[in-house]
Amino acid sequence: MSVLPLVFTSGWASGINAYAVVLLLGIFGATGLADDVPDALQRPDVLIVAGVLFLIEAVADKIPYVDSAWDSVHTVIRPVAGAVVAALLAGESGSLPEVAAGAVGGTTALLSHLVKAGTRMAVNTSPEPASNIVLSIAEDLGVAGIITFAVFNPVAAAIIAAVLLALGIALIVFLIGRIRRFLRRRAQRRKEKRMAAAGGGPRPPV
Repeated sequence: MSVLPLVFTSGWASGINAYAVVLLLGIFGATGLADDVPDALQRPDVLIVAGVLFLIEAVADKIPYVDSAWDSVHTVIRPVAGAVVAALLAGESGSLPEVAAGAVGGTTALLSHLVKAGTRMAVNTSPEPASNIVLSIAEDLGVAGIITFAVFNPVAAAIIAAVLLALGIALIVFLIGRIRRFLRRRAQRRKEKRMAAAGGGPRPPV
């Protein structure tokens, strides 16, 4: 059976939380629940690093504005991780060229990452932190659920991932106004910090 559905799903999930994808696939392979997980993902050092980074992301991802800064840093990391995981999966199964799998996984990861980052920008326009926490938990559970489902039902999981990706892109188009307000607000804050650092900020009344 072609590994393409699993490649697509892992790419989508990597764009949201690449460390969770690596950790879950590695655990499934190491415990024998999945036979097609590459040995590279099952290595103890890889699992430890992925676990530590997952915990860090689990905290950073729930703090307003910190989550967007974290997303900015991972604009390159998540697509690369998606491409690498996809290439490893293809190499393990031999049913899809590794270069083609890497392109699919990396592109899908980039698209889902942009959806996630854009959604967080829109959410950060609201003053309360609860929405960030709820959204982050939903993303973590979604990634865990769809990767687990993909291991046993790759085609069905890929269909779900494709629908979620399409809905996410449509949502970003709908929220574009809020995203622009977030970017303007962030630019204004950076400008105020630079002015304060240079001594050009507003002086307190005498």
